[in-house]
Amino acid sequence: MALDMRTLCERCGTAELPPDAAARICSYECTFCVACGDAMHDTCPNCGGELVARPRRRTAGAA
Repeated sequence: MALDMRTLCERCGTAELPPDAAARICSYECTFCVACGDAMHDTCPNCGGELVARPRRRTAGAA
C-alpha cells in the first residue's frame, strides 16, 4: 500500500505540498507543512500522535 501524498496542509490549507516537498505526517497520514508542524510541537491535533518528516517522492521527469 502506497503512502497517500496529500498536497495541502491540514492546518493552514494554503501550503502546497507536492510529493517532493518537505512536510510532516502522523501514522494516520495526516499531513501538515513544516511551519504548522513546528507550531504544533510535532503533535498531530487529530490523533495526538507524533508528526515526523514525510518521505519525499521524485516528481515526474526528475532523474
